[in-house]
Amino acid sequence: MTDSQRPRTKVPIAVIGSGNIGTDLMIKVMRLSERLEVAALVGIDPESDGLARAKRLNVATTAEGVRGLMKLPGFEEVQIIFDATSAASHVRNSALLAPRGKLLIDLTPAALGPFVIPAVNLDEHLGVANINMVTCGGQATIPIVAAVSAITRVHYAEIVASIASRSAGPGTRANIDEFTETTSRAIEIVGRARRGKAIIILNPAEPPLIMRDTVLCITDTDTDRDAVCKSVAQMVDSVAAYVPGYRLKQAVQFSPVSADARIRLNLDPGPDLLKVSVFIEVEGAAHYLPAYAGNLDIMTSAAMQVAETVAARRQDMVA
Repeated sequence: MTDSQRPRTKVPIAVIGSGNIGTDLMIKVMRLSERLEVAALVGIDPESDGLARAKRLNVATTAEGVRGLMKLPGFEEVQIIFDATSAASHVRNSALLAPRGKLLIDLTPAALGPFVIPAVNLDEHLGVANINMVTCGGQATIPIVAAVSAITRVHYAEIVASIASRSAGPGTRANIDEFTETTSRAIEIVGRARRGKAIIILNPAEPPLIMRDTVLCITDTDTDRDAVCKSVAQMVDSVAAYVPGYRLKQAVQFSPVSADARIRLNLDPGPDLLKVSVFIEVEGAAHYLPAYAGNLDIMTSAAMQVAETVAARRQDMVA
């Protein structure tokens, strides 16, 4: 982390969390980024595979958490810090780091900062100090809700994220409640649905299946179906630009909403409604994790996209 070691053309970043997500993010930045440089990987387990890999890659490490990061030589040069720990840990980490003037990109469901989905609303939040990446399910599905909302009113949106049980580590399992709450709120705030609901399924199938997501939007029956299909296709292309394994599983489906479904979903009485069903598949890039772990890959890819955009903006300002 010394001046002689760091290319001045890149923005120094640090990653908190030496588990699956943090390690994958470190490797992604090192392999793919032309604007970012990994200055440090931070953990709390000195025996973690992530810290061992970082040391082999000549990345500075500490097993003393955020306090250890702040003691590393060159910490003041770090501009962007990714937090890949847990919601509770991020609250503590943010309290320590907020006074230090760093941009925090939060990959936990803590939601201290605004929800950001790069393909939907990144430009609105480039100036904030703490950016929340919602959840893996949110990154995969909220772009679709937003695409439908761009064409018609969405009275209700429900997403079901199915991920391989093997890809759900301790952090994911400890944050299931936060996942559903944070994703549901983001469906409404970012996706612009009147009401949102999120469900996550840990699929124990062997061999593990890649991430699959179902998005259901309840709209007005006179919705322009061709316009919805076009909007969804454009949004899928936008997300796939930074998550190459992101794709539609099949064509967008349209069906009437039955009276029983209307009652079950607590929808207001009124004109007939239309259900829009979209099925998404997310395959991981396998930089560090298996290809079936698309749920983790979409989080690290989206977070990296945010950092790349921020870094480009800062470099342009300096230039």
